[in-house]
Amino acid sequence: MQKQPHQQIQVELDESAAEGIYSNFVLTGNTAAEFILDFARMLPGLKKAKVFSRIIMTPQSAKSLQAVLSRTIEQYEKSFGEIKVHGGKDASQIGFQAKPGDNETN
Repeated sequence: MQKQPHQQIQVELDESAAEGIYSNFVLTGNTAAEFILDFARMLPGLKKAKVFSRIIMTPQSAKSLQAVLSRTIEQYEKSFGEIKVHGGKDASQIGFQAKPGDNETN
């Protein structure tokens, strides 16, 4: 199989997007056709989180995102040391979790 040459893509980043959105809480859901990531912010003492951004992507894009994040975290830890996750190995219990009733197969 012949390797495809890398195509360079220009990315436009306007000023408001460049500021970024802080998120410390993510809800995930999926159907057979898409993955949904709701990036939210929780404040101490409040029982409510506000969603600031919803990202919807194909399963293929979600899998590619997982691979890129894994490589990026690995590189980070090589440079700065292991990232400690509060709550141990089951970090999904703290802020990163599937929405109840999601993960449908239709």
